[in-house]
Amino acid sequence: MKTTYHIGIDLHAQTAAIAWASSKGELEFHGTCSATIKSTERTLRKLSRTFGVPLKDLRVCYEAGPTGFVLARRLKDLGLDVTVVAPSLIPQKSGERIKTDKRDALKLARLHRAGELKPIHIPDHEDEMVRDLCRARTDAVEDMKRIKQQLTAYLLRNGHRYTGKTNWTPAHLRYLRHLELHSEQRFVLEEYLIALDAAHARIDRIEARMHEVLETWQRKTSVEWLMGLKGFQIVAAMTLTAELGDLRRFEHPRQLMAYLGLVPGEHSSGSKRRLGAITKCGNSHARWMLVECAKAYRSKPNVSALLTTRQDGLPREVKTLSWRAQNRLCTRYRRLKARGLHENKAAIAVARELSGFIWELNHPEADH
Repeated sequence: MKTTYHIGIDLHAQTAAIAWASSKGELEFHGTCSATIKSTERTLRKLSRTFGVPLKDLRVCYEAGPTGFVLARRLKDLGLDVTVVAPSLIPQKSGERIKTDKRDALKLARLHRAGELKPIHIPDHEDEMVRDLCRARTDAVEDMKRIKQQLTAYLLRNGHRYTGKTNWTPAHLRYLRHLELHSEQRFVLEEYLIALDAAHARIDRIEARMHEVLETWQRKTSVEWLMGLKGFQIVAAMTLTAELGDLRRFEHPRQLMAYLGLVPGEHSSGSKRRLGAITKCGNSHARWMLVECAKAYRSKPNVSALLTTRQDGLPREVKTLSWRAQNRLCTRYRRLKARGLHENKAAIAVARELSGFIWELNHPEADH
């Protein structure tokens, strides 16, 4: 029978430890090389010559991490079978107390040969670029919030408290610019205001770019349909679509809920069944965005003027689903609050059901 070779790569920012396991039961550590794509590719070609098999016959796996999917895409272009593994789902022995790159590479090769590794979805390159753009917008908003907090704390230290109704309005900014401060304190205030203006401009540039990218993105239709739901404008819709990718890979809405980490953890034994907090597995950025959007369903069902504009030109089925989601989720939220459930728990429960409607939106052929 043809021998199959499984390659385990313990990939880091600077180095890559490589081990291999054959279908004949052999298991061996090959060595360490640079983590660059060229160096890793050169090492794999050397292994293929050593084994006397074509390069495309090697089966490679490595853990998902900060190095992203660049290596996986390159190896796939070369025709290799590549698996990116979920680190949290790699089997662990309770007695293991020694962890080295060599051991990790050998473990990956051995478990990959046994078929015990759980692969993760490798996003499309275009989807990943849009995802990076959406995450850059989130980072820009976080930077702006940090500047506002620093500025507020600075003014409080110097005895200035704004008594208006709302902060960061044009009235509040006029108040800040007319404060009477000493020369050095005035200089510091101006620096904060300049940083705040720059943060606003940065967000505006990123959002303008998001509008441009949407026009040519392959998932434009999915984004527009998602914007037909209450609580989803272009930023939220693009972010969630870029993070989740093609939802057709989820055969059931419960799989999507589990991927988002919105299902409760469970510890059951015998006749006892205990449900705990949500698992928080999977994509945390998508989960955060979905929960924020789910809070819009606290208000009574209503097709606002803004939602009507977003739904203009959408299929009738999308509008029907949107209205059904509003009625279902608003009722669900009010019943949970009537039971005395905490606000955050109610929002999580609504977000979990909202993910089911999003799944249905991308499976129009499903039997509902």
